[in-house]
Amino acid sequence: MKVAIRRLPNADGLPSPAYASEGAAGIDLHAALAPGQKLVLEPGARDLIPTGLSIALPSGYEGQVRPRSGLAAEHGVTVLNAPGAVDSDYRGEIKVILINLGAQAFEIVRGLRIAQLVIAPAPHVTLVEVDDLDATARGVGGFGSTGLGGEGGQ
Repeated sequence: MKVAIRRLPNADGLPSPAYASEGAAGIDLHAALAPGQKLVLEPGARDLIPTGLSIALPSGYEGQVRPRSGLAAEHGVTVLNAPGAVDSDYRGEIKVILINLGAQAFEIVRGLRIAQLVIAPAPHVTLVEVDDLDATARGVGGFGSTGLGGEGGQ
C-alpha cells in the first residue's frame, strides 16, 4: 500500500520516515525541532513534539503513534496517549505527546527518533443496541479477572 506523505518546512534535512528493519511494524518518527533547539523533559513533564510530517491515509486505515521501546526501557519516556490515532481524514502535522516517567531529565533534540507510526486497518462498524449480549465463559469479569499467571498462579 502506498501512503502519500508531505514533508513540512520544519522537517527539511531530517531523515525520511522509514522502517528501522525489514521486519519492523512501525515507521520511525523524528523530532522536528528547530535547528539547535533542545527541549528538556523533566521527570513527570510532558510536551507536544512536532514531526514535520503530514500524511493522507486511505479510508478504513489509521496511523497509530506508539512509543519506542528503547526510550521507554532506558529513559522512562513514552507516548502519553499511546497509541495516538492519526485519522484517515486528518491532514495536519503529526505531533507526538511525550511524557517522562523516568527519574532523570531527558533531552530531546532535532532528529531524535521519538515514536513510531504503525498503519493499521480501522473499519467503521454499525453499532446495534440490544437488550442482552451473548453469554461467554468470562462474562462480565474484567480488570484482572483472568489472573496474572507466573509461579504464584494469581
